[in-house]
Amino acid sequence: MNQNFTVTGMTCGHCEKAVTRALRQVDPQAEVKIDRTQNLVQVESTQPREALAAAITEEGYAVAA
Repeated sequence: MNQNFTVTGMTCGHCEKAVTRALRQVDPQAEVKIDRTQNLVQVESTQPREALAAAITEEGYAVAA
């Protein structure tokens, strides 16, 4: 299932890697695409949206509702 998140606070490639790593800890098979200029994180995953959003938040980034 494709899920889109609006994520603020990502400013560099390291931020993108941190978010990707956090999402893959929840779902190692997740396909993650990030466009930080648009604050957009696209995730192809079977995991619940809440679990993915929590992983991003725990990494220190804000997820818009």
